[in-house]
Amino acid sequence: MLGDCGMKEWERRALRKNSVTILQDLVVDDLLIQCLQQDGILTENMAETIMAKPTSQGKSRHLLFLLPKRGPQAFSSFCAALTATEQQHLCRLLMDFTEKDKSFSEPSLSFPTQECVIPAKRARTHGSMEMCLDADSPVTTAVLPCTPDFYQSHRSQAYPMRSCPRGLALVLSNMRFDSANNELDVRRGGEVDEETLRRLFMELDFTVSLHKDLTAEAMRRCLEQFAQQREHAQYDCTIVCLLSHGVEGSVYGTDGQLLELDWVFEVFDNARCPLLQNKPKMFFIQACRGEEMDNGVDQLDGQERTQSPGCEQGDAGREGERDDKQREENDRERLRVKLPQRSDMICGFATLKGFSTAAMRNTKKGSWFIQELNSAIRQRANNTHLADILVQVNSRIKSREGYAPGSAHHRCKEMSEFTSSLCKDLYFFPKYYPNN
Repeated sequence: MLGDCGMKEWERRALRKNSVTILQDLVVDDLLIQCLQQDGILTENMAETIMAKPTSQGKSRHLLFLLPKRGPQAFSSFCAALTATEQQHLCRLLMDFTEKDKSFSEPSLSFPTQECVIPAKRARTHGSMEMCLDADSPVTTAVLPCTPDFYQSHRSQAYPMRSCPRGLALVLSNMRFDSANNELDVRRGGEVDEETLRRLFMELDFTVSLHKDLTAEAMRRCLEQFAQQREHAQYDCTIVCLLSHGVEGSVYGTDGQLLELDWVFEVFDNARCPLLQNKPKMFFIQACRGEEMDNGVDQLDGQERTQSPGCEQGDAGREGERDDKQREENDRERLRVKLPQRSDMICGFATLKGFSTAAMRNTKKGSWFIQELNSAIRQRANNTHLADILVQVNSRIKSREGYAPGSAHHRCKEMSEFTSSLCKDLYFFPKYYPNN
């Protein structure tokens, strides 16, 4: 029966005994799954089932459930996949454990059946632990509803927000970049931001479109097509989110080419997008606006540091000389002049303009900016306009700190900001639909 399970006992013990750390730190992404598929450890159906799990912890748990049953090479293939996806600390953890645990290489006759059902038993035994790990995921508390009294007392100073759905939302997320552009890392944790925003906007009653891993030109086409959708005429507002690596004034396509934010705002201005005239247009940019990059840091929330080695990354490219400084200065100047002239726009940036700071991203929980935006909107959208919500987001991010042991920049700070040309208060008035 041990042969049916496939994995050596000390290898199963290594997975089982270190399951808490693995579930906390493991990032199950497409590359890791592809490595296991290429080695014949996972079938296509297994891979699809794992990636269909809605949370990163869910993906990790299901993978750990399957591995002990996938043959004698499953453990070594898993360790190789960890190394290929830059999760060497987990590989070392498992290998060190097996070296110390070889005394268990001769299993007793009473063990095999029990070991074969370890994954299911672990799921039951560690139920409370799994709930705790899920609590580390982005906030999923329901958006609080707006009351009729609040709506009636604030609607006269606010943009109309009565349509159902409220509007269209577009999320463009670039996680994996062409291998030729090796200075642009895989944005591990980006899938968490995607899911966080999708759920948030759907709960705010937006129709959400998500597009992943686009070249700069494909991003331009997608944005132009979105801006011209006729449904905008029926709805009260719109949202555009760009998640990628970036520099001041631009974000990267997967081909390493830059998409200028000034051009993005122009696509939605009153001249080029008449269907959205006098309607609020919200932009959220999760990308760096400088070139400084800090890989693999532990996160500090206030004074308490969570134990997540290798979880924090930045959304800047690694190249220091690639982008022309004069062009960046010109981009800053255009944004400074033009954005306020485009009415009814508000844009939240993950980092400050004009500073070479990296937008911090936790590979398990998502970016700091998206985490705080999600939390603040869920908690305050029922009675707070968006500009004040973004002020709260700025304050929360200011209090956060990253820690990168052994790096040149031991402590990492981030500060977000927003730019607004709104003419009225922008309330979501969540879950309230007046008759007129």
